[in-house]
Amino acid sequence: MGSTSTTAGGRRGGDRKKAVSKSAKAGLQFPVGRIARYLKKGRYAQRYGGGAPVYLAAVLKYLAAEVLELAGNAARDNKKNRINPRHVLLAVRNDEELGKLLQGVTIASGGVLPNINAVLLPKKASSSSDKDQSSKSKSSNKV
Repeated sequence: MGSTSTTAGGRRGGDRKKAVSKSAKAGLQFPVGRIARYLKKGRYAQRYGGGAPVYLAAVLKYLAAEVLELAGNAARDNKKNRINPRHVLLAVRNDEELGKLLQGVTIASGGVLPNINAVLLPKKASSSSDKDQSSKSKSSNKV
């Protein structure tokens, strides 16, 4: 038998391989192992496949990237270098699909979308009323 230990399949005492996380294997930023643990603890189903937490982590990464890109655009529109909750709200509410997904969600310190009902806006008195009066006088002359 040589100097290398043969007990436990040769695993004891020798050089160990560097651990590689499931997130690194999948090329994702979100924690696949933690999501797997939450799926187990949440008891959403009796069993689930090994690819489920990887897929869920990929979906979360995509959603986060989408929201961050739109919020970054909103921040740039407001001439800011930093994204704040207001920019996140504007990004989510102005996007049709994200707005539908986060319909019942309240974003703290986000405010509301700028919106003034057309009825509340002041009427343009000079230009529209002059045209109305001139058209009325022309129609009365025809009779």
